[in-house]
Amino acid sequence: MEIKNNKNFIQLEKGLISKSGGFIGSTEDYSSAALVILGVPLDCTVSFRPGTRFGPQEIRLQSEGLETYSPYLDRDLNDYVYCDAGNLILPPGQLKECFRRIQEVINRLLEEGKFPLLLGGEHLITLPAVEAVAKVYPDLAVVQFDAHADLRDVYLEDKLSHATVMRRITEIIGGKNLFQFGIRSGIKEEFTFAQKETNFFPFEVIEPVKKVNSFLRGRPVYITLDIDVCDPAYAPGVGTPEPGGCTPQELIQALHLMGTQQVVGMDLVEINPLGDPATRTAALGAKLIREAILSFAHPHL
Repeated sequence: MEIKNNKNFIQLEKGLISKSGGFIGSTEDYSSAALVILGVPLDCTVSFRPGTRFGPQEIRLQSEGLETYSPYLDRDLNDYVYCDAGNLILPPGQLKECFRRIQEVINRLLEEGKFPLLLGGEHLITLPAVEAVAKVYPDLAVVQFDAHADLRDVYLEDKLSHATVMRRITEIIGGKNLFQFGIRSGIKEEFTFAQKETNFFPFEVIEPVKKVNSFLRGRPVYITLDIDVCDPAYAPGVGTPEPGGCTPQELIQALHLMGTQQVVGMDLVEINPLGDPATRTAALGAKLIREAILSFAHPHL
């Protein structure tokens, strides 16, 4: 694969990326963009309700209903240059090849000094993403917002699953470099593992984020945000709904709090439009992406 920087678009050879529409305010001027949005519609291991492959495009569609201005931050997307590169083409059922393609593109984005902002897709996309980012930032910390611990060692006789993704990530970065917020579901062994091996903050989001903010300061941070951390009353369109979650306002506040950190990459995963005819989940996802861009990207001055 060759990526050419030009004023037209990020040109990807070998048919690895398809493009149809873009996130609100995005540009095709890849060369000047500090942040690149990339759809990663992986939908291979979802075990309850499939459909996350449709998440990236629905987020883009719902972004058209947003204003570019954030009244929370008093910042406007029009002052930022970010590129929407489209969706990775991922061959169904070929997990190894999907991982290779994800890492190949992210590696090149990092080499070009871009901030990768990934739209899932299932949560397993975080594993190849973190593998790529950790090579550039060996002291990487990963912050997870999620309803589920995702710490099983094996799920349905498979070590690579949306239910095992964070366990695999602890094997890359070490458990004490994983910070988990909002967790409220998992088997007993996952909770036992988390309490011993990770920085584990079940049920809550805002107060524990405030507590660890000073500890994370100065370190490179990758954020993975599973939309099911939000209560299904607000975000019903997910692969595995889990009642008892946080509110959209808490998620927005959490992103703003993380804006004080050295965030080097992020993904938003598990939006499943098939479970939400009213599109409220994707609408929330689009708003979170707006706030993430305004929190983590650099303005065009």
